[in-house]
Amino acid sequence: MSSSRLPGKVMADLAGAPMILRQIERVRRAKGLDQIVVATSAHASDDGLAKALSAEGINVFRGPLDDVLARFIGALDTILGHDTVVRLTADCPLADPALIDQTLDLHRESQADYTSNTPERRSYPKGLDVEVVKTSVLRQAAAEATDPYDREHVTAFIHQRPERFKIAGLEQHASEGEVRWTVDRPDDLAFVRAVYGALYHRKADFTSDNVRVFVQSRPDLWALGGDRRY
Repeated sequence: MSSSRLPGKVMADLAGAPMILRQIERVRRAKGLDQIVVATSAHASDDGLAKALSAEGINVFRGPLDDVLARFIGALDTILGHDTVVRLTADCPLADPALIDQTLDLHRESQADYTSNTPERRSYPKGLDVEVVKTSVLRQAAAEATDPYDREHVTAFIHQRPERFKIAGLEQHASEGEVRWTVDRPDDLAFVRAVYGALYHRKADFTSDNVRVFVQSRPDLWALGGDRRY
C-alpha cells in the first residue's frame, strides 16, 4: 500500500473489486499453481490490505516492509513441502495464467534453478512477468544475500549469478518487451481500467490476445502515458 508512485494501488477499484483481487482471480486459473499466498508487510499501512484479503479467504503472510526476500521466506514457511515457488508481483492485473503455466513447464523441463519470461531478450509485455525458482535456492539466497538491492528484489541474487545457478528463460517470437501493462502510475491504472471495462463483463477470463486486439482498436491507448501499450 506504500507504493511511492501510486499509493494504495493494489486496492484501487478495478471493475468493481480491488485490483489485487482481480489479479488473484486470473492467477487462480493457472493449472500449475496449487497454493497462493500474498506476502505483504507488517507495517500498519498494510492492515487494510491484509484484512480485505483474509476476508476473501486468501492466505496472507506479513513480514518486513523493506526486506522483501525475508518476507518471501516467511511466506514459504507457511507452505512447507513445496520444492518450487512462483513469484508474481501484485501490480499486474493482466497476469496471464497460460504464460504462468508455460514458464513452469520450461522450469521443469530444463531442471533450472531459476526460470523467468524476462530473460536477456525480454519479449513479453511488462506486467506479464513470471519468475519460478527452486525453494532450496531461494532459501540459499536469503541466507547469503547482504546487499539491500538483493533483499528488496528477492531473486536478483540468483539470476545475476548464472555462473553459479542454472538459469532458463522463456521467450516468444514477437518483440513486446517495451509494451507496458503493469500498474505503477495513474496512467497505467487508467489503461487497465479501460481494458477491464471493455472485456471483463463480457468474458471474465479474457486472454492476452484479447487485450492485444482491444488495444489495437483504440488508438487513444496506443501510447498512453508515453509508453507503448501494444
